[in-house]
Amino acid sequence: MSESFCLHNATVLTGFSVMKNCAVYVKDHKIVDVFNEERFAKKQFAPDVRIINANKAFVAPGFIDTHIHGIGGFGTDDQSSDSILKMSEFLPQFGVTSFIPTLYAAKEEKLLRDIQAIVDAMGKEKGAKILGIHLEGPFISPERLGVQTPDSISPVDIDMMKRLWEASQGKIINMTVAPELKGMRELALFCIGKGIVLQAGHTNATYEQMLEGMQVRIMHTTHLFNAMSRIHHRNPGAVGAVFIHPEMSCELIADGVHIDPNLIKMLVQFKPIDKLVLVTDALKPTKQKAEVLTANGEEVYLNKCFYRKSDDVIAGSALTMIEGVKNLISWGLSQDQAIRMASTNPARIMNQNTKGLIAPGYDADLVIFNQNCEILATVIDGMLRNYNQSGD
Repeated sequence: MSESFCLHNATVLTGFSVMKNCAVYVKDHKIVDVFNEERFAKKQFAPDVRIINANKAFVAPGFIDTHIHGIGGFGTDDQSSDSILKMSEFLPQFGVTSFIPTLYAAKEEKLLRDIQAIVDAMGKEKGAKILGIHLEGPFISPERLGVQTPDSISPVDIDMMKRLWEASQGKIINMTVAPELKGMRELALFCIGKGIVLQAGHTNATYEQMLEGMQVRIMHTTHLFNAMSRIHHRNPGAVGAVFIHPEMSCELIADGVHIDPNLIKMLVQFKPIDKLVLVTDALKPTKQKAEVLTANGEEVYLNKCFYRKSDDVIAGSALTMIEGVKNLISWGLSQDQAIRMASTNPARIMNQNTKGLIAPGYDADLVIFNQNCEILATVIDGMLRNYNQSGD
């Protein structure tokens, strides 16, 4: 089910340009046209087309979170399709119209259950659409675990990967791996054949090992700077490889804790903007109100981001996508750059070819927000959802 409407008197951030005083026409789940106010005034619409005055608000492609573990007290670690669907319902209020639920590294038996929960949820969403599955492991470095546990990871195992792929019914979209692991080339070639986007993360790779990974299309990077080998003047490491090679793309957690804002400013000077992807890496207790907060079976506490209570290791972020966009803008990026990082770039890198742009023929997934980055409404698959009518 969808509705036909024309949203006018808006600033449209298309993903490749900024169009002021424009209108977006939506019909049958798709964007039909984008045009200026002069054309809008002359256009004759069918009686069933709803005309909506955006009152100078910003309209952008809906946000796509490609790395998220949970939100609102619901998470992928619940091994429940109901929890995945609750994430779907919770996310649109933060501008998210589609997402890739991210699974922690785990033993095969648990991973299979985690995968099944997501597969069972797909197609039943009442909110943000589930694009597929992101595996953050298990083929990662024991030297760069972050909050993941030593017993959850595995040496490269092609047979296991084949079983995970079969269990996912072809729904694995992206996978975080350590390029330096023995057998990674064979794994990468299998993933290339299945269309899986490989990301270097939780890795202690040398610069040379990162180059070897690039040769088998490990061209994206999981939460840059975090849980990876750092720049050294005699070994640029994983971080250096991202800076040196403009063709490599990377995730950024823009909460001001995982990465110092000044480093993001520097990164924008080094990297093409289309290689930067905003993610939340949000954990299950994000925006949850409870006395005891848990993520991946362990108690955490919130201090701008989540820390594991047992040892104070950073466990993940409490960021939402709209907060990330707002932070990027406050740190000096343009609205256009921030929107590309939140919508256009993740769509392209994850091969979602009908999402991430406001242009004729693209999916009608939109976010509408005011000058203060307050969400006014989202549009998912052509359906308008109002959350806040009090903005500018």
